[in-house]
Amino acid sequence: MAKKPHKTAPRTTPKAASRKGAKLASQRPSPKESSKDDTEGRVVRALETIAAHLSANAPAAAAPESFRDADAFVWHPNGRLTPVPRVSRVELGLLKGIDRMRDILIENTERFADGLPANNALLWGARGMGKSSLVKAAHADINAHRKPADRLKLIEIHREDIESLPALMDLLRASEFRFIVFCDDLSFDGNDASYKSLKAVLEGGIEGRPDNVILYATSNRRHLLAREMIENERSTAINPGEAVEEKVSLSDRFGLWLGFHRCSQDEYLAMVKGYCGHFGIKLAEEELEREALEWSTTRGSRSGRVAWQFTQELAGRLGVRLSGK
Repeated sequence: MAKKPHKTAPRTTPKAASRKGAKLASQRPSPKESSKDDTEGRVVRALETIAAHLSANAPAAAAPESFRDADAFVWHPNGRLTPVPRVSRVELGLLKGIDRMRDILIENTERFADGLPANNALLWGARGMGKSSLVKAAHADINAHRKPADRLKLIEIHREDIESLPALMDLLRASEFRFIVFCDDLSFDGNDASYKSLKAVLEGGIEGRPDNVILYATSNRRHLLAREMIENERSTAINPGEAVEEKVSLSDRFGLWLGFHRCSQDEYLAMVKGYCGHFGIKLAEEELEREALEWSTTRGSRSGRVAWQFTQELAGRLGVRLSGK
């Protein structure tokens, strides 16, 4: 009886073994890849933990009842309103040389405080001529004879926080109080697109401006944009007219424009004398005028700000305290 031939296992050639090893190696992550995945996972988990802590510790948005705590607040983009117990301002009667602008803004603010239609206001023009001082003084003057429940609230929003303006509007919309939202030294440069948030709030957005809110802004620029920015848009755009119109239209959305121009020498001296009389600074009129004019010459300009700075210098030199500012 013949023996069956013995079956032998198939031989694996070195080339096949190499291919098989390479395949297995490709299926297993390399130590470097495994380490990289672990690092990324730890980073993601750490970021999630930080985000959770930040959300938990973030200050809650101001509740409407907190508006009773003060007449003025500063808005922070994280949703917090900080009360201002004592606003830094000049009395309305001390603002000289801006009588027409003063009367127009007071009338507009009174209408708004009484629940009547009023316009957003842009106070633009020369530096140091009392634009922001007028807004704060008008707010105080309107509130002087009003009951606590009828007092206007002044909320300052900083220029760099304009993009958070819609969030502020949402917060104020439900309140029973009426608000002046005030932005000092408002302007836009370069490729800054945050002005679009302001445009939507002023006019054009679906919700628009709440009925209990009015916006007052000050700027050294009539159109809120640098001249170079407007000229650059005109020279580089496919349709120059449309490009400039898009950005210049922002200032058009303020219904009230109040222009402030450089004061005359007589107006400047009237400002100085008004301050000195108010704070009891006594100096011979001729000497006061000579020193005030000399001060303005060294500063290179005449304005309400320069008059106030001279008053501070004179009061300090004569030992007079400027109480009641």
